[in-house]
Amino acid sequence: MVRRERWVLLVTLALLQVFAVAAGVHMITKVTRGPSAPIASPKPTPTPIITAGAVLAAVGDAPLPAKGTLTARLTRALGDPALGRSSGGVVIDAATGATLFDGRADVALTPASTTKIVTAVAVLASVGPDATFATTVVTGAEKNSIVLVGGGDPTLAGPKKSRDIYPEPASLAVLASRTAKALKAAKITSVTLGYDASLFEGPVTPPGWKPTYVPEGSAAPVTALAIDEGRVAPGQSARVPDPPRAAADAFASLLGKYGIKVGNDVKPVTALKTAKELARVESPPVYALVERMLTQSDNDLAEALARHVAIQEGLPHTFAGQVAAVHRVLGRLGLDKDVTITDGSGLSIKNRITPTALARLLAASVLPANPDLHSLVSGLPIAGYTGTLHNRYDSAGSEAGAGLVRAKTGTLNGVNTLAGIAYTADGRLLAFAFMADDVPDAGAAVAALDRLATIVSQS
Repeated sequence: MVRRERWVLLVTLALLQVFAVAAGVHMITKVTRGPSAPIASPKPTPTPIITAGAVLAAVGDAPLPAKGTLTARLTRALGDPALGRSSGGVVIDAATGATLFDGRADVALTPASTTKIVTAVAVLASVGPDATFATTVVTGAEKNSIVLVGGGDPTLAGPKKSRDIYPEPASLAVLASRTAKALKAAKITSVTLGYDASLFEGPVTPPGWKPTYVPEGSAAPVTALAIDEGRVAPGQSARVPDPPRAAADAFASLLGKYGIKVGNDVKPVTALKTAKELARVESPPVYALVERMLTQSDNDLAEALARHVAIQEGLPHTFAGQVAAVHRVLGRLGLDKDVTITDGSGLSIKNRITPTALARLLAASVLPANPDLHSLVSGLPIAGYTGTLHNRYDSAGSEAGAGLVRAKTGTLNGVNTLAGIAYTADGRLLAFAFMADDVPDAGAAVAALDRLATIVSQS
């Protein structure tokens, strides 16, 4: 597979400059554009590769903003009552790590979905940007029996695959077709089917999740075998109570369409280590999954990616194991200080991270010394254009940040956070994190956070 993550940051940084021009057009068109539903990250089109010298020199060599002016403006903005009584923020220079603004930056707050920045760094550094996750079918212990084995890919598409999804997911229908072909080649047209979701172990929800999260559709039970992220149907928030069983039933139905009769006794089993593989499909590479996770704030994908860190690090394949594994990886990178998590998605109300810790993770992801982390940057939503920021930055005080700010959002009841990167007016790349976990009104808090990020982009 062609490695693109090693230059994707260079393209991304250059595109931020292009967005500065696009922002002017954006502010004109915004006034006539009505609200729209969140959109998926579009499939990228080929972009000319830009040499490292021209781009990275601008990142590190441009002058720093005037610290006093920046501090005064951000201090006023961070004091907005909309951010409640518990807020904090930081701005650091991406190239040197120097702190340019400190507003209670070392106070640990609830990060909500900015936790996904932690997960992104850990999985890219441990599992690697090019890794994929395979869903397989293997021979069973009994004659003419087969086993559907989950590989921890929640994006595996079911029979009713949605169109225009990027990255293109693996397909259960393709897996069924390949399985049927292999079985027919062996002159087998009738099988018993088992399914194996044992790659992920332990409880299916972590400490800190509210009991309403699964019923309301915020996330599915975390399992190694699922289709459509455990949804009842693509595009719906409702989740099935038993994702592995739902995937197995869908697979049995598909096999029937391809001429393979499946017995009624579909049940969970553990595949033999000596089983012969009959067919497989593989997920998109990790770098593309990270982009999707960040752009769409995908909770199911975040939990799966965090679990794969535990698998890669040789720790228990549980929530406790993934937490230990993520901390181990961050420790190797020198980025573990002031990070306390119990999940990978940020749904947990027990998570605590300081603004400084988030900003340091972002700054590390843009450094030339960390090429495997660069797809974190390309996955960050673009203010006013993509993902969870597509319908923001269209009001007074934040319009100037449209197209210039790239940031991960975070939202829970009473919690709003924003952490990302932005160029200064002179071309210096800064990392920032602004957090509030006791907000009286979410809409007002979001607007206040957007104004803070815009100040950074205009410094």
